[in-house]
Amino acid sequence: MDKFPRTIVGGVSLSRMIIGTNWFLGWSHTTRAKDDFIKENISERRKIADIIEVYLRAGVDTIMGMIAYPPLADAIEEAQDRTGIKVIVVSTPAFPVSPETPAKGFDLDAVQKILDKEVKLGATFCMPHQQTTDAMVDRCTHSLRKMDQLCQAIRARGMIPGLSTHMPESIIYADETNLDVETYISMYNSMGFLMQVEVDWIHKVILEARKPVMTIKPMAAGQLRPFQGLTFVWNTIRPQDMVTVGTMTTKEAAEVIEMSMSILDQRQAGVTLQETRSKASLKHAVAG
Repeated sequence: MDKFPRTIVGGVSLSRMIIGTNWFLGWSHTTRAKDDFIKENISERRKIADIIEVYLRAGVDTIMGMIAYPPLADAIEEAQDRTGIKVIVVSTPAFPVSPETPAKGFDLDAVQKILDKEVKLGATFCMPHQQTTDAMVDRCTHSLRKMDQLCQAIRARGMIPGLSTHMPESIIYADETNLDVETYISMYNSMGFLMQVEVDWIHKVILEARKPVMTIKPMAAGQLRPFQGLTFVWNTIRPQDMVTVGTMTTKEAAEVIEMSMSILDQRQAGVTLQETRSKASLKHAVAG
């Protein structure tokens, strides 16, 4: 395949690989030192635009994250200008939640200000972040309290609503209550990293979801090597589902794109393996 495969979500064509942004912004899920390294060496407009450009030229034109977080919005704009390719933005803003929110609902003035900014930044999808979504999950009533208010407000501003969650119940309850969302963001990796129940349970939730699922953390924030992480996820999700992959360099972006395409094509990846001295005899035997 020449360009990355696509799927349809809420009537919009998206690349099945989504550009992750944690590695751009300094959220390593590893150590404070790693976060600082990212912020000091990666988190600038030009470097981020360089990486996004690699994705765009391979047909990966969808990006996910806190788009309002500088310098991401500027980097997206620069990558678009370089390539002439429009980026499809899946934004995950947080909305204020208080002890009164489950009963009285969201502060709609605050919601409006946040959503107006999302529209200005060009978001196509608006998916309330996990810290909002999961705070509203009610296991007693099998519902997501007051989330319909956010969905209505998102629709009213011309964006497509979805939910970002770490709780599998969010997906199940949204489906059961016919909440007006078109897609879900869910943790999914073979290690079970940041997942609240076993991997096979999350797999079942994804397979039975009524809407396409955008999976995140396929490599467990760097704890799984790309070959293991990507092979597992691409082979256990549905054709309509997506995988979000973040990288810190242009070469890493090219590698995960080629590796993913080879997995989907069921062929050997055209990726040069890393080498160490301990592999010298192995390399000689394979070459021979």
